[in-house]
Amino acid sequence: MVDASTVKELRERTGAGMMDCKKALVESNGDMEKAIEFLREKGLAAAAKKAGRIASEGIVDAYIHGGGRIGVLIEINAETDFVAKNEGFRAFVRDMAMQVAAANPLFVSRDQVDQNVIEKEKEIFRAQALNEGKPEKIIEKMVEGRIEKYYKEICLLEQPFIKDTDMTIQEVVTSMIAKIGENISIRRFVRYEMGEGLQKKEDNFVEEVMSQVKSTCN
Repeated sequence: MVDASTVKELRERTGAGMMDCKKALVESNGDMEKAIEFLREKGLAAAAKKAGRIASEGIVDAYIHGGGRIGVLIEINAETDFVAKNEGFRAFVRDMAMQVAAANPLFVSRDQVDQNVIEKEKEIFRAQALNEGKPEKIIEKMVEGRIEKYYKEICLLEQPFIKDTDMTIQEVVTSMIAKIGENISIRRFVRYEMGEGLQKKEDNFVEEVMSQVKSTCN
């Protein structure tokens, strides 16, 4: 028999639902670490199903970089207020705000991109390919390849995660859904850069942000 205090502890550590925690502890004979592992394995398999559920709780977080040179506001939703208050969820939100500061995406996902913009980009890429002297029969494939690369640059969910470039932000989100047992949705963000639109020297904000992350961790 699993006691309520152990179930509560597991829920606090993972953010998973009460019934899922109880089942995990039963399956693992009360072993807390094995129960956590069980929930993660189960969560990864179920993450895709959870992604369709409504997430209306959550938080808006602010991140300021470089003494006020870049500011980000980001809203990320979860299904319950309990998860929204979870330290792991809040750390995830902060990571996403830092991602926006460093990588400067323009949209959350590709379905937000105006198709007129994409068609214009295709025209530019097509003209570039012709000017490079590429054979017409391969130009369309080249254009589509460059459009995919363009999406990866401007869409947050398709960007490589600044803390682990082997993962995309979508994969980070999916992993977080599996961990907490609830749907998570990056709803919107806004990024301000001091002097934006004015002529100034180019800076590598990814390196700057990551150096700040490393100094914080040390």
